[in-house]
Amino acid sequence: MQKTLKYFLILILCFTTQHMPAQENESKQTRFIVRGSVRESDTYKPISKVNIEVNGGAYTVTGSDGEFRIQVKKGDELVIRHKDFETVYHTITSNERISVEVKPALRESTSDFKYKRNVQNFNALIDSAVAYQKKDAEKSIQFITDALLQSRSSKENADAYEVLGDVYIHWKQYDLAVSNYRISIQNSDSNEVNLKLAAAYRNNKSYQESIGLYNSLITTSLSNWQLTVLYEGLGDTYVAIKEYDKAIENYKKGLIVAQRHLIKPKITDLNSKIAQTYNIAGNTNQAQDYFKNALSLASKENKARSVKEKVTVADFQNTNQLYNDEIELRKEALKDIEAIETESVIDNESPLTSQKQNYKIGSAYFAKKDYDNAIPYLEKSIKEANKKEDLIVQKDATRKLSDVYYDAGDYKMALATYKAYTEVVDELYIRKEQELSQAARFNRNIAEKQNRITTLESDNKLSESLFQLTTERNKRQELIIYSLVGGVLLLLVTAYFMYKYIKQQRFANNLLALKSLRSQMNPHFIFNALNSVNSFIASNDERTANKYLSDFSQLMRAVLENSDEDFIPLEKEIELLELYTKLEHFRFKDKFDYTITVDESIDIDEYQIPPMLLQPYIENAVWHGLRYKLEKGRLDIDIHKKNDTEITITIADNGIGRERSKALKTENQKKQNSKGMGNIKKRVAILNEMYKDKVDVFVENLHDAEDVGTKVVVTLKKD
Repeated sequence: MQKTLKYFLILILCFTTQHMPAQENESKQTRFIVRGSVRESDTYKPISKVNIEVNGGAYTVTGSDGEFRIQVKKGDELVIRHKDFETVYHTITSNERISVEVKPALRESTSDFKYKRNVQNFNALIDSAVAYQKKDAEKSIQFITDALLQSRSSKENADAYEVLGDVYIHWKQYDLAVSNYRISIQNSDSNEVNLKLAAAYRNNKSYQESIGLYNSLITTSLSNWQLTVLYEGLGDTYVAIKEYDKAIENYKKGLIVAQRHLIKPKITDLNSKIAQTYNIAGNTNQAQDYFKNALSLASKENKARSVKEKVTVADFQNTNQLYNDEIELRKEALKDIEAIETESVIDNESPLTSQKQNYKIGSAYFAKKDYDNAIPYLEKSIKEANKKEDLIVQKDATRKLSDVYYDAGDYKMALATYKAYTEVVDELYIRKEQELSQAARFNRNIAEKQNRITTLESDNKLSESLFQLTTERNKRQELIIYSLVGGVLLLLVTAYFMYKYIKQQRFANNLLALKSLRSQMNPHFIFNALNSVNSFIASNDERTANKYLSDFSQLMRAVLENSDEDFIPLEKEIELLELYTKLEHFRFKDKFDYTITVDESIDIDEYQIPPMLLQPYIENAVWHGLRYKLEKGRLDIDIHKKNDTEITITIADNGIGRERSKALKTENQKKQNSKGMGNIKKRVAILNEMYKDKVDVFVENLHDAEDVGTKVVVTLKKD
């Protein structure tokens, strides 16, 4: 009884393994998603918006983190283009992460070096985890744990948890895959990971969650490949819950997208899945049409994909008892499998092993009662299964061979073969017990590592909360500091504009004062000149008066032309002085002689002087110094070079001097003279304030004698 129970348990295990979903048993896909990044070689800073293209195929761009994903197969050439570096070409040899480093524009700093080192360490650990993903789950998970300790951003956390989810998917730990994909999405939302999570929900039998997530994705945000995967995933989920009409509807939507955008692998896959679903639903005619399409499309791809479709169609033919077609197709598949096995090893779990195909060919012959052909294929299946240590196929083929001998009437061989079958069953039972023990230990170790990662995630969240708290506090402090700095800057800017405004106002006031002073001097000058004209007319010297008036009008025209200017060329001022002194000498010929001397080394074009600045001093020399002198006096005007940037203008007379002149003046003359000289002083003071001490005036006695005379020295600076 116990032995019978043991055989029954083995048969259940074998049946479950033999009839696993095709998706879980299929061999390594020829196309896969490869990850990569584009960074500066020195600073290791990511470069965004880099064009990534497969020659004649898929296209994508890098994100702000410099990362990209793209659907490829081995042998494809990636073309990596960007305006800031030369085009890079990379041939795909495996599904390992691609790291493209280009020459940066700037040299790296110490912080850039640390950043580069951290990113390189993290990527190296993730790559190692991917490399061990299908070989050693515990080692792969350990690499991911180490990567999480190296992580410096939520994007890196998301990558690590995504790879961890991929590891659990491969090892059929679907509940853990779901948890880790969800953590990945919490760190950085991604359509790619959402699609993986929806598939993990389906594999974990959380069908409504799977359908809900698929339907929640915004289709416009998906790439053409992702949109095809979405419809295919929805179809797979509806097949799992036996809603075949909805499954076919979504498969067909995916097929339309794949055909429109020439996604050839998916066109083949979806034709095949539509055929399988029609077959399950009992619509064999439509199933046969789609299988024909899938078989034709697969034959144009690589051998692995072609043989996979041949096996799928052969299974359909077996279900519908089309044994001749099945046998022919499986024999073709066997030839392809032999070619594939010369290049790579096919895992025993794959449906594409030669021992399984020989077993199924033998079974088909047995179903036709063609025992002579059934026996050699079953024997070959047993031999190959024994060689490859595939006890499940060896068991099934041995049992089937026993049945063939029995039906053929060879009871002796049937018994001997049945004994061999029981021996294989015993061996398989022992192995299954070992596998169960190993699976329990594996699950225990996986759980421990996952608990450690969960604890690490909790610690990270706590650290992140503390970091956010500190950041908020720092932000408040920075806000206060920036507010104070802003206030000080505002005060400084206000003070600056006030100072500028006051300066402009003062400048405007000075201009107004200068204009006022000039307007006061012009009438004073005109009044004195008209007195001279009046004296000529009074003496009945009409001719002299006309000549004086002609010269005077010429002088007045020049004075009025310059009346609005702060400065005029020195040359014009000299012309005015010559004309004015000439007029005064014409009037007082018997009182003085004069000379005007200009140093030849002076370039008078380089100097500017306030208009009518020197005239009042000459007027004072004539009217208040020389006019009262008993004998004929002298007036000398000399312009000399003081240095490279300054000249001196000296007005010297040998008249009676300032003190005697004051004594002879009337009260009205004193007032008028004081007002005229005061205006000159004010003009000089304002001009020096506006133009930084451009003019200097110094007045002194010429010499110590009875007629002391007066000397005025005006110093003028070059512009």
